[in-house]
Amino acid sequence: MSAAPPWTGPILGVACALLALCPGMTPAAAAPPPAPAAPSGARSQPELTVDALSVVKLQTRAVRDARSAATLGTEREGTGVVIDASGLVLTIGYLILEAETVELSTADGTTFPATVVGYDAATGFGLVRALGRLPIKPVEVGDSSALATREPVLIVGFDGIAPAYVVSRRRFIGYWEYLLDDAIYTAPATVNWQGAALLDRERRLVGIGSLAVPNSIGQGSAVPGNLFVPIDRLKPLLADLVARGRPAGPARPWLGVTTQDAEGNVIVTRVASDSPADKAPLRVGDVIVAVGGRTIRGQAEFYTRLWASGAAGHEIVLDVLRDGSIKRVTVKSMDRDLYYRAKPTY
Repeated sequence: MSAAPPWTGPILGVACALLALCPGMTPAAAAPPPAPAAPSGARSQPELTVDALSVVKLQTRAVRDARSAATLGTEREGTGVVIDASGLVLTIGYLILEAETVELSTADGTTFPATVVGYDAATGFGLVRALGRLPIKPVEVGDSSALATREPVLIVGFDGIAPAYVVSRRRFIGYWEYLLDDAIYTAPATVNWQGAALLDRERRLVGIGSLAVPNSIGQGSAVPGNLFVPIDRLKPLLADLVARGRPAGPARPWLGVTTQDAEGNVIVTRVASDSPADKAPLRVGDVIVAVGGRTIRGQAEFYTRLWASGAAGHEIVLDVLRDGSIKRVTVKSMDRDLYYRAKPTY
């Protein structure tokens, strides 16, 4: 094995692109870190192909009348990453949410039926298992906590391989009652990100692709990129996801609201039909100002207060600004998985 990974050449082109996109980055900040020397007697890396990097195409069809169809559609396509020899495949959860059928495909077009194994709304991870032996070696799982900014990485989707950089490690706040404390942001942007594998220098799995973002460098930046869920978030959940289809312990409360953070004001922009918020009712345009009588400022504080209030089924008291006055609304929360029928298919 050479001292530098075989893909550091393309990474240099990425550095030039980042310099053009981010005037605030110095050449030192954009240049790739020195590659570690190869250990004596190290084995050569496998050929750089999608199959060799443990990735398959994943296609799903949602159940009839799926509640997630309004935002995700009924037919979904992305990438799955083979993580063990029994055909266990990791992906991003929204691809398999309410899935009725799951199909995996290798690079040569061979297809394998699969079944949903587990889903975790808190992290966004989803697991499926091939109903048959996949002719693909499992990926080696790495340590996402050790992945620093400026690190060169590979983004591997079912349709190709793209070099990139880690450009920031920071909190991500989703408008759908989702918060990730230590998301991995990469640039430049790639189009094959749904469920894609994020691989480190040693081709170990360190993240799963979740989103395209317009501000990969940080809030206020205009550098498009991608967001990955760190693989370390899976490690304490994996055994329970495989055995039970979900993490152990009580489900956290879910309301069914989409919100926007406007200078610390949490504004309701959508209410899911027949959700706890809909039944309360909360309305589009309501500004949530307090949870349990305690004032909040911003979505992150809204979520953390909500989740700390008790398990799913707990009544959540919200103070909302509506029509110029403060109104108190009590919402009986629920388990998000029950609303979306996020259950294994077997």
